[in-house]
Amino acid sequence: MPKVKTRRAAAKRFKKTGSGKVTRPQAMKRHRLINRTSKRKRNLEGMVVASDADQARLKRMIPYV
Repeated sequence: MPKVKTRRAAAKRFKKTGSGKVTRPQAMKRHRLINRTSKRKRNLEGMVVASDADQARLKRMIPYV
């Protein structure tokens, strides 16, 4: 059976954890940051685990990452 191609756009945005779950960067950190407090902006840093509803779809996009 041939290899499945990785969706390169998804590979740049999502990563897999050691347990196989998919993480994503948090939203709301791109623009209009002057309206947000420093605490809120700081808490938006880093990656979070994607929702359970999206896990299967994301895993298909990045099979070997």
